[in-house]
Amino acid sequence: MMREALKEARKAAAADEVPVGAVIVHGRQVIARAHDQVELLKDPTAHAEMIAITQASNFLGSKWLQDCVLYVTIEPCSMCAGALVLSRLKKIFFGARAPKTGACGSVLDIPGNTKLNHEVEVDDGVLADECAAVMKEFFRKKRK
Repeated sequence: MMREALKEARKAAAADEVPVGAVIVHGRQVIARAHDQVELLKDPTAHAEMIAITQASNFLGSKWLQDCVLYVTIEPCSMCAGALVLSRLKKIFFGARAPKTGACGSVLDIPGNTKLNHEVEVDDGVLADECAAVMKEFFRKKRK
């Protein structure tokens, strides 16, 4: 499923968006797929995870995603991690760490915070090198 998220990340890069891609799976079915659309929508909340949460909630007709799993190419930020906790997501798989903004263990650990009303299981490093390479290539081209 991370390869599906990578496809979304590449769509973002092609649209000159930060290349983050996400898919949400319910059972064995992909019910949401998204990539960052911050520039297109002129919306700082239009991260891949946020868009995928909305799609998955609409698909299921529920605000709760407790039987769902997220695959995302880069470690979620604090906004996205908070939304994933609030949606009661079951598990997050992410590719590369985000050492400056990551909120699933790098800078903060929002999904694992026992003071919140829900904890989300996190597994990191899934296709990490490939996920990081997409991001590095995007910013290398931006700097030229």
